[in-house]
Amino acid sequence: MPHPYVLLSAAVSLDGFLDDTGPERLLLSGPADFDRVDEVRASVDAILIGAGTLRADNPRLLVNSPERRAARVAAGRPEYPLKVAVSASGDLDPAADFWHTGGEKVLYTTSEGAERAARSGIGADIVPLGPRLDWPRLLDHLHDVRGVRRLMVEGGGTIHTQLLREQLADELQLVMSPLLVGDPGAPRLFGPGPYQAGRLRLRETRQIEDVVLMRYEPTAPGTGPRATPADRHWLRLACELAAQCPPSRTAFSVGAVVVAADGTELARGHSREAGDPAVHAEEAALAKLPPDDPRLPTASVYSSLEPCARRASRPHPCAELILRAGVRRVVTAWREPDTFVTEADGSGVLAAGGADVVVLPEYETAAREPNRHLLP
Repeated sequence: MPHPYVLLSAAVSLDGFLDDTGPERLLLSGPADFDRVDEVRASVDAILIGAGTLRADNPRLLVNSPERRAARVAAGRPEYPLKVAVSASGDLDPAADFWHTGGEKVLYTTSEGAERAARSGIGADIVPLGPRLDWPRLLDHLHDVRGVRRLMVEGGGTIHTQLLREQLADELQLVMSPLLVGDPGAPRLFGPGPYQAGRLRLRETRQIEDVVLMRYEPTAPGTGPRATPADRHWLRLACELAAQCPPSRTAFSVGAVVVAADGTELARGHSREAGDPAVHAEEAALAKLPPDDPRLPTASVYSSLEPCARRASRPHPCAELILRAGVRRVVTAWREPDTFVTEADGSGVLAAGGADVVVLPEYETAAREPNRHLLP
């Protein structure tokens, strides 16, 4: 199921702490960055925090700018984003500012926590997720029931750690503060545990007074049939490559990217690349790699259109080329229509060859766009 775009937001000291152990909240950034955070809040559908942050900081999580709130209303949106709290125990103070400011609120908790929160009189829509907190189910509910498309997560470190470890975060906005905390008892941004392989991609750096904003996105593909934020990034790139194809009346415009398990881009290609009127996107990309490249068996191929199962222009269709290369995971946006080949089933060929095929239909519109002239 589609999930909201999940944006993690945090400010940390140079030595990686979110706060110190003093009685007052440590201010890690200044007015200009607080205003930037307010702007981000105004742009999203919901803001989420964990129970630890709610207890420690008693935040209101509001859009403070009247102009930004007015712009939301003028666009047909609620004045404030939905406020989301997450607590396994449901043991939260019903008098906290979080519940009594802003617009709608929702609490995600366990079955036991829901009973406790209801008894305490928490002023929110209480959603039990079963015997434990289930992040994919939580995000499904936010997307499908609450209509959340962009979710900002403001902490704390446990929440950020869980979302990154489960490969559910699309973006990390990290503000680095020129402070050193040095207190081993202070809360850190990230805890230990298994994270995604490889390096995150740096999208932006920006100086804001004496702090630096860094925006990162994950790059490592998912495994098996489960889609991750990095899968969406790479498939979006494949759709952008499809738009670069020379136009044709007799073949689809397709883009493809081959990505290693650690998030390294190995090769890319698009239909009719280098002036070859018959070359397909996956074929063009795989031809740039040695056939014995040891990274291929754990790599993923991203193709804007389902790899072909039959073709007249070459002896081997793309689904077969992918399997011959040893790749066993393919992510695509659009099943091949009957325009040129009836009942094409590249996904079936791949699956029969032992490959996982992941279809992300939310990118079908982008994949179809450069092929509009070929479709009814």
